Amino acid sequence: MRSVLTVLVAWTSLVGGGTALADAGDRPALRLGAPAPVAPGVDYREFSLSASHGPAYGHVLRVDLSEPGVSLDLLHPGSVAARATVSRMTAARGAVAGVNGDFFNITETQHPGVEATGAPVGPSIAGGRRLSAAVPDGQRFGPVLPPGATTRDVIGLGTDDRGRLDRLTLKGTVTAKGRKLPLRGLNQYALPVGGIGAYNSSWGSASRLRATCGTDADRAAPCTDDTYELTVRHGKVAGAAHKPGHGAIPSGTLVLVGREAGARELRRLKDGDAVHVEERLQPAGQGALRFAVGGFPVLRDGRLLSGLDTTTSAVRTSAGVGGDGRLFYLLALDGGAGYRTGLTVAELADLMRDLGADDAVNLDGGGSSTLATRDPDNGRTTVRNHPSGGAERPVANGIGVFLRT
Repeated sequence: MRSVLTVLVAWTSLVGGGTALADAGDRPALRLGAPAPVAPGVDYREFSLSASHGPAYGHVLRVDLSEPGVSLDLLHPGSVAARATVSRMTAARGAVAGVNGDFFNITETQHPGVEATGAPVGPSIAGGRRLSAAVPDGQRFGPVLPPGATTRDVIGLGTDDRGRLDRLTLKGTVTAKGRKLPLRGLNQYALPVGGIGAYNSSWGSASRLRATCGTDADRAAPCTDDTYELTVRHGKVAGAAHKPGHGAIPSGTLVLVGREAGARELRRLKDGDAVHVEERLQPAGQGALRFAVGGFPVLRDGRLLSGLDTTTSAVRTSAGVGGDGRLFYLLALDGGAGYRTGLTVAELADLMRDLGADDAVNLDGGGSSTLATRDPDNGRTTVRNHPSGGAERPVANGIGVFLRT
């Protein structure tokens, strides 16, 4: 990886004449505007470039995590199964800036009568607290994953205060009547076929019915009728239902939802039976993550991943890491009428590399793409880009930049 100093010099040189040199190939030059400080260690810039489908214009933040007090965390509405705008979440949390995050369960046209939950596709960690695990790959919303990518991929911040790409896998068990069953879900809008999922107070009040719809390979497959739900209060079964329910889950209460084989296992348990649930999100990398949000990798160690889409162009959001994990880049393309054609995923990866990132992910895009900053003078939160839908879209989560004093 490039050193912090090298990336800083590169970033500064891009601004000097307003133009970055193109690579040796025919890729057009990146033009960066003058920097605008948002907070110590946090700079905002606009940029433009000519892309394969037309002109692209956008907004980028460079966050220096080596600056004292500068950090990152998940922006979320307070529940996993809920949505809010980036500007609202940024202002509510007192963040100095924010962008939208993961793809999410936005609609349920294939399942009439089933409520879209608004819950994210991938894992999420906020302030070191596990909020959700990943849905099966075939249940995701968003563009086709490149080869080797999975819904378990994340970008985040380790407990060493360095940003990194990682992969979070749910590891857990449900122990009851001397039997240990695998836990296959944590606050997810979709459970694996035959699985058991756990829902706690972080889930929110949305219906849990969506968790039993579709299959591991087909999001649009019908909902199963072979379901069962247990309410576990203070470690003991306190209620049961044949269909998943809805409503807020109190602290100290856990709801277990089973489908197919998982439902049959839960039916063995009766009121008063002791149940012990263990769960953790195991990283593939070294050390725990303090913050994580789902997104599929497009750039790793300064190289574009193979199989990235070079055809479909769209308004996109990205997050990247450089400077040995000490620099974080947050980018949102503008959705204004003159720039709505956007970039392909491969062009996005090239752009993130040009800006200084060594590793980067593609986040939710289209009408979700939003970048907001707090004015250092009056404290107001302002949306910097033009959302392609004409107004901010409520989203599942985002990445917030914080300045701790």
